Amino acid sequence: MKGFLEDANYSIGLLDEGATLADVIDNCIYEHTHSGKKAFYVGDLGKLVRNNIQWQNVMAPIKPFYPVKCNSTPGVLEILGTLGVGFACSSKSEMALVQDLGISPENIIYTNPCKQASQIKYAAKAGINIMTCDNDIELKKISRNHPNAKLLLHIATEDITAGEEMNMKFGTTLKNCRHLMECAKELGVQIVGVKFHVSGSCKDLQTYIHAISDARCVFDMAEEFGFKMNMLDIGGGFTGSELQLEEVNHVIRPLLDVYFPKDSGVNVIAEPGCYYVSSAFTLAVNVIAKKTVEYDKLLPSGVEQTRNDDEPVFTYYINDGVYGSFASKLSEKLNTIPEVHKKYKEDEPLFASSLWGPSCDELDQIVENCLLPELSVGDWLIFDNMGSGTLGEQSAFNDYQRPLIYYMMSFSDWDEMQDAGIASDTLMKNFFFVPSCIQLSPEERFSTAA
Repeated sequence: MKGFLEDANYSIGLLDEGATLADVIDNCIYEHTHSGKKAFYVGDLGKLVRNNIQWQNVMAPIKPFYPVKCNSTPGVLEILGTLGVGFACSSKSEMALVQDLGISPENIIYTNPCKQASQIKYAAKAGINIMTCDNDIELKKISRNHPNAKLLLHIATEDITAGEEMNMKFGTTLKNCRHLMECAKELGVQIVGVKFHVSGSCKDLQTYIHAISDARCVFDMAEEFGFKMNMLDIGGGFTGSELQLEEVNHVIRPLLDVYFPKDSGVNVIAEPGCYYVSSAFTLAVNVIAKKTVEYDKLLPSGVEQTRNDDEPVFTYYINDGVYGSFASKLSEKLNTIPEVHKKYKEDEPLFASSLWGPSCDELDQIVENCLLPELSVGDWLIFDNMGSGTLGEQSAFNDYQRPLIYYMMSFSDWDEMQDAGIASDTLMKNFFFVPSCIQLSPEERFSTAA
């Protein structure tokens, strides 16, 4: 493995013991306030190292395969590649990115449930053989374009709890697995394992028990057809919380020991995406416009009005939105609350406020209703847990400029990498020292990657 992209245009700030990420954010805001007030990210790549250690402590020997679509920025991919994490790719461009890291094809799986024929051919040419499948049409397409493919049958899980709307899901039923195996046998396609996915929003961990039991049934079924099964993919849905990780492990470990013991020859893998990157990135945005609105228009439907009519209500527009860094807001709830960067008094009044992106589109609402001190145009807001969803993806909004990214890592996390024997000379070239008192010029201070 080469380890690091030779042409990657970025570097990583190495923080000494007196410097913090808060210092970095303060310094970046100071710089951007004087140079254009663009939105930017600060990425703590040391968080990836700590999360990987936590995974190994709790979930080993389950090997993580990181879904590239969660965050495909070069710093993330290179650190994870150096840590020995595998990669789950959903497109040709993602496979190419990972290949440029020198990752072995055996450590790449092609997981898009609806694959283009041209991209299946690309995977075949690249030697990326492991891919998922959940229907006979996809199976026939794979057989025509990738004769050496090794398939994981993607089975559906019942992870919709009461009160939640049914979402479009992928995965086949146990009954249909037999039909798919018959088709695979006729077409000469190898089936080597099973994949399932439990959503991170699923509150009932018993779903894992049902899914693993179903997977065992598919493995038994495969024996009848003569397939040699050796892989179980338990999917993603890991939030990043150590407690959630331990709870999942507590539920699945006894079942894995019974159904897929170590001597069975079955490799168990998972696809933790948000787990690795969500908490590693902080987004800073700038208020670009402000107006006063009627309170009843701000309130969500069904919420009773309780405020004093004399109190102002504010709508703020910021320089990033759902057509950029908040794209996940279109399909799910925002899992972070805005923090005001400027200092304000504890007894300062708070006002009902809403936050909108720069497109002026009716869908570009980031926060429907929150309490904030009165802000001015030019003030900064900070959002934590912004590492998953859109980083590395192009926006559909023409005027959207992707925020700059400032990568950082503490000395202690760097030491962890050295102790693990994965801190190469090539990697060291990407680092620069950041003193505890950050007073350098922008050129000296950071190198950024858009």
